[in-house]
Amino acid sequence: MSGNSNLQALSDAGVAIWLDDLSRQRINSGNLAELIENKNLVGVTSNPTIFASALSNAADYNDQVRELAGRGAGVEEAVRELMTKDIRDAADVFREVHTATGGEDGRISLEVDPRLAHDTESTVKEALELAKAVDRPNLFVKIPATVEGLPAITRTLAEGISVNVTLIFSVQRYREVMDAFITGLERARENGHDISRIFSVASFFVSRVDSEIDKRLKQLDGPEHLYGKAAIANARLAYAAYEEVFTGQRWQALEQVGAHRQRPLWASTGVKEPAYSDTRYVDELVAPNTVNTMPESTLEAVADHGNVLGDTVSGTAGASQQVFDSLSEIGIDLDDVYTVLEREGVEKFEKSWDELLRTVSQQLEQAR
Repeated sequence: MSGNSNLQALSDAGVAIWLDDLSRQRINSGNLAELIENKNLVGVTSNPTIFASALSNAADYNDQVRELAGRGAGVEEAVRELMTKDIRDAADVFREVHTATGGEDGRISLEVDPRLAHDTESTVKEALELAKAVDRPNLFVKIPATVEGLPAITRTLAEGISVNVTLIFSVQRYREVMDAFITGLERARENGHDISRIFSVASFFVSRVDSEIDKRLKQLDGPEHLYGKAAIANARLAYAAYEEVFTGQRWQALEQVGAHRQRPLWASTGVKEPAYSDTRYVDELVAPNTVNTMPESTLEAVADHGNVLGDTVSGTAGASQQVFDSLSEIGIDLDDVYTVLEREGVEKFEKSWDELLRTVSQQLEQAR
């Protein structure tokens, strides 16, 4: 446990603190172990953007790149091997946390190739391959919540593989994700898997919702009091949906045989608007059985001056719905907001993936 009272208060309120960053340098230097020891860190998420940044900036990968170049590895193969080594090593750092939390935390996420976001079959195939390549009990395979991703989530869980569902922006899509999760567990049970060993989180994106809606409010000359309100209201409505689904009869039948709830994970919690408090997407989203995955700058800000006052989510659904009613009344097309955010989210990760391939390709050439 940390000596930091803000982070301890967050943990005590039922929020698992994860880091939205990973690099070989962070693993090798002992920084990751230090954050577990001193900052209540119990998990890590990665994505193509994080890997692209790590690989372009560190000498820690040179030996493995030389080895890959020496045996004539192709660029796609090299990217996979570089990434899966980091994930395996980070998973090992978190092994004790994983054991101590009964498998719930101590988790590391690895994303399927984002170019497959609209291809169900290929996503399932790659999810199974990644799980086999990493071969660690505390891996989450990350699958995007696109329309095509939903059946892939179900099928991957049905194979007994734990899943982090990413790129969720709307409460409606989140409900579909919870349904895909429950169906996946039902099928896993039919397939003979021990469902008490399957875990999942649903990554609900936060700050990007404010960025997009604030931009549209500006275009419409919308009222000041609605700025910066949508993202927190959206996440709070998602939590209300979570409470509803995971107290229903269908879920209870699974819970009785050992199933674990799919926890809501607040993603994209770094604040992009300088006028807003840099800890708002942590302070305002404290609720039991949730995860908050933060960039290191946000983690440090919360440790330094966060305002953690216990549960700030339960019982807020009515007020949160009023925010969206007001946005609709002044002409914000919310369906379009979510469509744009999902498309941009997939495109951003595809761009990072291309960058990753270019970087590794150059490194292989230099090594040869």
